[in-house]
Amino acid sequence: MNQGLDHLCALGYIYAHNYANVLVVTIMPNSIQDQSERRAAIRRLLHKGPVETQRSLVDALVASGLIATQSSVSRDLRELGAIKTANGYELPVTNETAQEQIAGVADLLRNISPAGPNLLVIRTAVGAAQRVALALDRCGWPEMIGNIGGDDTVFVATESAVAQKNLAARIERSART
Repeated sequence: MNQGLDHLCALGYIYAHNYANVLVVTIMPNSIQDQSERRAAIRRLLHKGPVETQRSLVDALVASGLIATQSSVSRDLRELGAIKTANGYELPVTNETAQEQIAGVADLLRNISPAGPNLLVIRTAVGAAQRVALALDRCGWPEMIGNIGGDDTVFVATESAVAQKNLAARIERSART
């Protein structure tokens, strides 16, 4: 019995010794101060330009001495209102008119079609639907009740069939400008 325990302990020692250099310890961020500092750093990084992946954000934050994980960065990006574009994660531009908002995403629009009397289906470039949905939200057009952006499709709820038709025309007009 003692010999079996000795053998088990020896295997544990060998395992720990041989694999100690690949052991990665993840420190979970936990304080409000960590969160504030991390979000400020993310904001600074995104103001410099788009960041391709959440992993590259985590790496940049850790390199600057902050505690960050992919899940904490994901929550931070959501709270900061960052959007994923074809270039990576970006902070949205503010203080634009409705036409400027739509003109800014015009190249991402593929097709606008009605689906019943109260729903518009907007097809976008792959990965661009959330950016288009955000631009539509910022327009604040009264015909639009709300929208949901997926990967390449935005569903827009309208108050009536007339509002749906007017909204589709308004989006198309703004995209041409």
